[in-house]
Amino acid sequence: MGHACADRGRLGNISSDMYTVIKFILLFDSLILATAVLLQAGQGGGLASLGGGAGTETIMGGRQATTLLTKVTWWTAGIFLFLALVLTFMTQQGTQARSVLEGQVQAPAPVQSTPLPLENTPPAKTPPPAPSHR
Repeated sequence: MGHACADRGRLGNISSDMYTVIKFILLFDSLILATAVLLQAGQGGGLASLGGGAGTETIMGGRQATTLLTKVTWWTAGIFLFLALVLTFMTQQGTQARSVLEGQVQAPAPVQSTPLPLENTPPAKTPPPAPSHR
């Protein structure tokens, strides 16, 4: 987080002025989108039409003429998504994910080597006890 706060003036290769301009365009676009959606007439029916003998045109909404508000809604929604993605990538360029342990790595302690038993030499056998003769 320290790197992101220290580098507020630059976001990747883009200046903060460009970032601010795109944010204001996104805000203006969202206001137009919200207004266009709220001014459109509803499809009618909704869940209330499912209970009665409503035909498929009532349930699915039927085919409507493309109005200016519909076109404005689609265009502003597309612009909104595009600008949101641009702002996301601009923000992520300046703040790449880093490890919490980065810069805190300590040298590992040296490990003492232990001699391995050789496979060629058979283990020393103790002689069997001598039989006692009585």
